[in-house]
Amino acid sequence: MIGAMVFAAGLGTRMRPLTDDRPKGLVDVAGRALVDHALEQVAGARPIVVNAHHHADRLIAHLAPRGVRILHETPTLLDTGGGLRNALPHLGAGPALTMNADAVWTGPTAFATLSAAWAPDRMDGLLLLVPLSRAVGPAKGSFGMRAGGRLERDPEGHVYTGAGIVKTDALADDSREVFSLRDLWFDMAARGRLHGVLHPGRWADVGTPDGIAAAEAMLAARV
Repeated sequence: MIGAMVFAAGLGTRMRPLTDDRPKGLVDVAGRALVDHALEQVAGARPIVVNAHHHADRLIAHLAPRGVRILHETPTLLDTGGGLRNALPHLGAGPALTMNADAVWTGPTAFATLSAAWAPDRMDGLLLLVPLSRAVGPAKGSFGMRAGGRLERDPEGHVYTGAGIVKTDALADDSREVFSLRDLWFDMAARGRLHGVLHPGRWADVGTPDGIAAAEAMLAARV
């Protein structure tokens, strides 16, 4: 069983003024909150944990009927690595699917694509990527895919979608409170244990108000 961690605890700074009175996860895109788009992408994972911080009360109220575990990060924001480490008691043993709550997708879900490609015997991490040609918004390359799907940092490569699967074993003994998952990925990559799989649909970054119209157009076209 793969658990899922949805990161929704950011301050929403780039999404202002829409986040003056709500968390970014509750910004509406095509009639649905961003966090609901994210939860759709991790459907099938169990358990599901969502973190909250900015206007946390509103996010907690929204998610209460959805059967997910909500962790209010306060007073300190823990970043992605620290947030995942904080969630380990609720996720249980085994790998975790991590998901940023600021994008929308067409095509199969992130859970379906990642879980089908996950091979723990040769991977410590698996990131879901999309070619620049299928990315909508101010996306830029993050990783190049080498022989056998191994990843290396490459600013001219594919776009990281904000979703992946990581083994959490190393996190349990990490004494840091605040750190990024990038620290884990780069260590995995150096050991040849970070792999990638391509999302076959389209993906839109919704990090700013300007990204909403383009994301909605992509969803409406469904191409």
